[in-house]
Amino acid sequence: MDKVEGPLQPIFEPRSIAVIGASRTPGTVGYELVHNLLADGYTGPIYPVNPNAAAVHSIPAYVTIEAVPYEVDLALIAVPKERVVATAEACGRKGVRALVVISAGFKEVGPEGAERERALLRVAQRYGMRMIGPNCLGVVNTSPAFSMNATFAQVMPPPGGVSFMSQSGAMGVTILDYAAEYGIGVNHFVSVGNKADVSGNDLLEYWADDPATSVILMYLESFGNPRRFTRLAREVTKRKPIVAVKAGRTAVGARAASSHTGALSGTDAATDALLAQCGVLRVETVEDLFDLAMAFSHLPVPCGNRVASVTNAGGPGIILADTCESRGLKVAELSESTQQQLRATLPEEASWRNPVDMIASATADTYRTVLGIVLQDENVDAVIAAFVPPHRVRQQDVARADVAARRTHPDQPMLAVLMGRKGLPEGRADLNAAHVPGYIFPESAANALAAMYRYRRWLERPAGEYREFAVDRPAADRIVAAQRERGGGYLAGEAGFALLRAYGVTTLRSQLARTRAEAAAVAAELGLPVVMKIVSPQIVHKTDVGGVALDLRTVDEVERAWDGMMARVQARVPGAVIEGVLVEQYVRGGRETIIGMSQDPSFGPVLMFGLGGIYVEALKDVAFRVQPVSDIDAHEMVRAIRGIKLLEGVRGEPPADLAAVAEAIQRISQLVGDYPEIAELDINPFVVFEKGGVAVDARIRIAADARALPGPAPDGA
Repeated sequence: MDKVEGPLQPIFEPRSIAVIGASRTPGTVGYELVHNLLADGYTGPIYPVNPNAAAVHSIPAYVTIEAVPYEVDLALIAVPKERVVATAEACGRKGVRALVVISAGFKEVGPEGAERERALLRVAQRYGMRMIGPNCLGVVNTSPAFSMNATFAQVMPPPGGVSFMSQSGAMGVTILDYAAEYGIGVNHFVSVGNKADVSGNDLLEYWADDPATSVILMYLESFGNPRRFTRLAREVTKRKPIVAVKAGRTAVGARAASSHTGALSGTDAATDALLAQCGVLRVETVEDLFDLAMAFSHLPVPCGNRVASVTNAGGPGIILADTCESRGLKVAELSESTQQQLRATLPEEASWRNPVDMIASATADTYRTVLGIVLQDENVDAVIAAFVPPHRVRQQDVARADVAARRTHPDQPMLAVLMGRKGLPEGRADLNAAHVPGYIFPESAANALAAMYRYRRWLERPAGEYREFAVDRPAADRIVAAQRERGGGYLAGEAGFALLRAYGVTTLRSQLARTRAEAAAVAAELGLPVVMKIVSPQIVHKTDVGGVALDLRTVDEVERAWDGMMARVQARVPGAVIEGVLVEQYVRGGRETIIGMSQDPSFGPVLMFGLGGIYVEALKDVAFRVQPVSDIDAHEMVRAIRGIKLLEGVRGEPPADLAAVAEAIQRISQLVGDYPEIAELDINPFVVFEKGGVAVDARIRIAADARALPGPAPDGA
C-alpha cells in the first residue's frame, strides 16, 4: 500500500521517537507514554529524555534531546509548561522533524498561556517542525509497520480503516475505549488539542490521499477556517465518508439580532448548513458516531433505500419499519418469489411480508435460511436482522447464522441487531470479524443505514454551479458607499430596493413621500391600490408599531392612512425620526416567502430561505446555507422547508415558480459575497407567483467598517 508523503508523515510514520519528560513514576504522563509505546509494540527505537534518570523502562535515558546520538523523527513533549518552548527550541536544533506537545497550560488557561503558545508556534515554524497540540492526548497509528500508541490512554484499538480526529483529549480517551469495545478497526487517531499548528483541515488533507483510511470521524468543538474546511470536505466526501460530532449548539449572538434571519439563525444552524453543503454526516452523540463508523467501515454503501427486516418478534419489526420510514428509507415490497419461498419455510403463524416475523420459535438455522432468501431479492437494497433472545437460542449462534448468510451475498449491505446482553460480546465479535455491524437496539441500525443512504445520495448529487450574474456594480457601489459615509445602518426607503435591482432581483415600483400630499400624489402616479410603510432609522419591524397600511384603493384612503400611521407611530415610538413613508405598488396573490442573510461569527454570511410574512419567527420553517450558494444548494434550500407543499400547490392551486426563488437566492449570495459591508439582509416577503417573484419589502443593514463584522478566517489559514 502506497505511503502518503508530506509534512505530516513524521507524525504518523516516525522512524524513531523521543519521549521528553519520560518518567519512572507509574501513573504519570511521562511514564505512560513510554509504557504504551513499548506495550503496544512500536517498531522503531525509543529515546527517553530525563536528566534525573539513567534509564526509563530499562531503556537508557538521555539528559537532553540534543544528547541523543541518533536521528529523531518525532518528539513527544511532556514537561512543565514553563519548559516547553525551550524544549521545542532544543528539538529544532537537534533536527527533530515533528512534535507532539502533550503538556497543558497554553491558550486554554488565558492570555499568559496564549502568549506561551504563540512563542511555541514560532519555534516550530522557524525550524520547519509540524506540531500536534499543545494540550493534547497524542497520536496513534495501528499499522503493523509502526504499531504506535503515542498517547497516555490505556487502550490501543484494533487495526482498521477508520481515522479519528478529536479536539478534546478527554473525548479522545472515550473514543479509543469505544473503538476497542465495539471492535472498530482504527487506522489513525489524533488528539489535536489547541490546534496551534496542525488542524483538522490538515488532517483531512492528509487522510484524503491515505489509502489505509476509508472512513473519517471527527469530534469538533470549533472551526479554525470554515472556508478551507468546506473546500476540502467537498472533495473528500466524494471519495470517502466523513462523520462528525460538532459540540456547542448555543446561539447567544442571535438574541441581539434585529433581522428575522439573525434571530432565526445561529452558529449551530450555520454548522448544519456548512456540513450539509460538504456532504459531511453530522450526528448528535459519540455513540451515534460509532454506530455510523461500524456501518461504513464494514459495508458497501447501499444502492437504494429499500430495506427488508427479518426478526423473531413483532416489536423490533415495527420499530424498524417506523424508524426507516421516518429517516427517508422505504420498507421494501418483497417479490412474489421471495414471499413464496418464505411461506414454504416459515410456520403458518409467521409473517412472510416485510417486516418478516419468524416468531419466537425461530432458530439460528431459521435465520440463516430466511436471510439467504431475503438477501437475494432484487427489490431489496439492504437487510436488517434483529434478534430478541428467547429460551434456549443463543445470541452467538444467531450471530454466526447472520455471518453465514452475509457471506453468500457479500455485496448486499446487512446489519444485525442483538437485543439481549447475554452473549453479546461473543456475538458482536463474530459479527465484526465478518464485517457485519452489530447493534443493541433496532433504531441504531436503522439510523446508521439511513445515514449510509444519505451518503449515497450525496455521491450521486451533481457538483453544482456558482453562477456569476451580470449585475450593475457601479450602481451598487454608490449605494453601499453612501451608506457607509453616513456611518452605516439600514438603507432608507427606496435605497434597499435599488440595491436589489442592481443585482437583478425584481422589486415593486416605489417612491419615498415626505408629506401627506406627496403620498397622495405618488399613489396616484404609481397607480392604485398601493401600500404605505413608515420610514425611520429607529424602526426596524414596521408592523409592530402600526407602520404599515395595505391595499389603499383611493387617494382619500391614502391620506387617512397617513394621518393614522403618524399618530400610531409617534405614540408607540416617541422621539422617532420619521423621514416619511414608502409608497409602493400593492401586489395580490402569490405565496409569501423570506430570503435573508446574517453574518455568523465563524462562517461569515449565512443565507436563509423559508415561508415569510409576519409569522416567520413563530413558524421557524426555514433552511440555511453558508455563502457561496450553488444552484444545487439553492434548490435544496427551497425544498428543505416543511411547507414546501404550499409552494408546490395544494387544493388545485398552481405551483409557485421555485426556479425563480432559487435564482433570487443565488443573486443574494453573489450580492453579499461582493459586499462584506452588508451585515444583515431580509427580503420579507419575497412573493412568488406561478411565474416569477418580487421583493415586496427589504431591510438591509450596512456596516460602516466591514472589518468590524464577524467572519471566518482567511482562506489560506
